[in-house]
This record gives sequence, structure tokens and C-alpha cells, in this order.
Amino acid sequence: MDEIRSAIRDIPDFPKKGVVFKDITPILQDAGLFARVIDTLAERYRNRGVDKIAAMESRGFIFGAPLATSLDAGFVPLRKPGKLPYKRLSEDFELEYGTETLEMHEDAIDRRERVLLIDDVLATGGTAEASLKLVRRAGGEIVEAAFVIELGFLGGRKRLSGVDIYAMLQFD
Repeated sequence: MDEIRSAIRDIPDFPKKGVVFKDITPILQDAGLFARVIDTLAERYRNRGVDKIAAMESRGFIFGAPLATSLDAGFVPLRKPGKLPYKRLSEDFELEYGTETLEMHEDAIDRRERVLLIDDVLATGGTAEASLKLVRRAGGEIVEAAFVIELGFLGGRKRLSGVDIYAMLQFD
């Protein structure tokens, strides 16, 4: 984990002044590190009966798709409005700077399917909370919400009460 942690670079004042952005692209650029992240996640969930991986646009897709393949699970993209062509479920949520919406196909998850939610970062928790609501509305059972990074100082975990949370790396 130390090698993965050290690959994450801090970008000060991005996307706005006073924010220190945790940049994961160095992990993605190193095939060995990227594989280690996917392998670590796959090992954690291999025997947990995961039917589907639901991942949030867009960086969640980076981790969710290869993890789904590794676990022989289906992949459910949770998208921004206007990106999915079929009938959709939608969930609005609040961000610190406004309102956003996530959507998924209404038939993406069958009742009682076991779903792992994944994203790159747990920050304030708004996106993850909306994602959980979408999966539950479709009838899915949440196995866990998994993140490569958790920014603990932002308190996002509080918005995800009632679900187990796993973060590979935590920054406080």
C-alpha cells in the first residue's frame, strides 16, 4: 500500500484555490500499480457473492470495469443525465456547489442481486449516497461501498450510514 500511496500526487489549488486534489493518474500510468489496486480489490470481494459492480461516472469506471471482469460480475455504469439511451432511474443530490443527478438503466440490477459500489474517492459522500439510493431503488443489496481513497476530513462516511465502507487508502 505504501507504493500506491506514494504514487498519488497532490495538486494544490485544483479545481479551485485552497483545495489539494489527490491525483490518481500516476497509479493508472503504471501497469503494475494499477494491477495491484485491481488485484487487491478482487481479492477482498472474490468470495462475497458479488453479482454486479456499480461504478460512478467517470473515474469509478476506471476501477469498476476491470474489477467486474476479474470477479465475473456484471458492470453497471452510473451516469450523468443524458448519457444513457434506455429507460432510467434518476437520483438528485446536493454538492457543496450545487445539485447533480445520477442515472442508471432501470433494468441494470435485478431484485436481490448483490451489488458492490465503487468509486475512486470518497469525499463529501453526496455522489456515493445517491448511488446507494439508485441501487436500492432497483432492488439491489449492497455488499459494500469501496473506494481507492477516502478523504476522511470531509466526513463523507457519515452520509453512508447503514452500509459497510472499504477504503484502500485514507487521508485525514
